[in-house]
Amino acid sequence: MQVVAAILVYKNNILAFRRPISKSNQFISLKYEFPGGKIKKNETDIVALNRELKEELEVNISEFIQYFSTSFKYPDKEVHINFYLSIIKNLKFKMNAHVSYKLVSINNLRTLDWLDADYALIDYIEKKGFPKELF
Repeated sequence: MQVVAAILVYKNNILAFRRPISKSNQFISLKYEFPGGKIKKNETDIVALNRELKEELEVNISEFIQYFSTSFKYPDKEVHINFYLSIIKNLKFKMNAHVSYKLVSINNLRTLDWLDADYALIDYIEKKGFPKELF
């Protein structure tokens, strides 16, 4: 399954969104994630990411930098995720798919319980940081 996700950075902190309780899928229940979702047929990554961000957060973001890609095999499916980085200037969003959010520094990412597929990205962020020209 092809997926896109946004690493949203606000004032040098990363937005982490918490999923709701899922009785049918313990692998995602109450886990933190980067917003995004599945790419539909005939969508580009950016079109899919914009659609997902509008659905989940009611935001319009125009600039994304491709940052990292990974694959992860869950017991019931395998996902290939392309992560895109974007700086946001305010916290004006509406959580339609999440129960809460946190602003987290790079040094504190591991204090949250993330989706398993996101840990490869967290490793990469901790090692590489973000492009200096963004800040």
